[in-house]
Amino acid sequence: MWWIESKDGNIWAREFFNAHYSRRKYKDGRSPLLFVGPGQKVVLIGMFIPALFVWRKFINRDPQEGVNCSVFRNESHILSSTLIREAVEIAHRKWPGERLYTYVNPKKIRSTNPGACFQKAGWRKSGTTKGGLVVLEYKPEACQGSRSVGEECRLKIVEGSNNG
Repeated sequence: MWWIESKDGNIWAREFFNAHYSRRKYKDGRSPLLFVGPGQKVVLIGMFIPALFVWRKFINRDPQEGVNCSVFRNESHILSSTLIREAVEIAHRKWPGERLYTYVNPKKIRSTNPGACFQKAGWRKSGTTKGGLVVLEYKPEACQGSRSVGEECRLKIVEGSNNG
């Protein structure tokens, strides 16, 4: 397992988040200690690797329901799809049976296939927002009825991946 659970406000996590494309800067220049936002949250920092993953369950103004991957940043040698799979396992332990989703801004990333690392981890594109963000989701339905949702999901994701 490459992840260690941390707290919102962890100094290293906040600094790493500050370099993420989704980081919004306040006009008055303030830099709050907490960076995730309201709601239930899980902040994952890489164990000996430069990586950050944030899950957040909150009341959303758009039609998306479930648990949101609000930040994923990987600057390590570990495949992003591997880190995503492990983060999915952690999310399913905290929020069993919940749909997972994320947004990718295709204008802010280098890839010509926005969300490719999520797709290699078993996610699928489910639409586009009015603002042009790609919506990706991971639904746990395929994992229902197993002895361990996290374990069965992990097996299905690994079997369905292309070593991505």
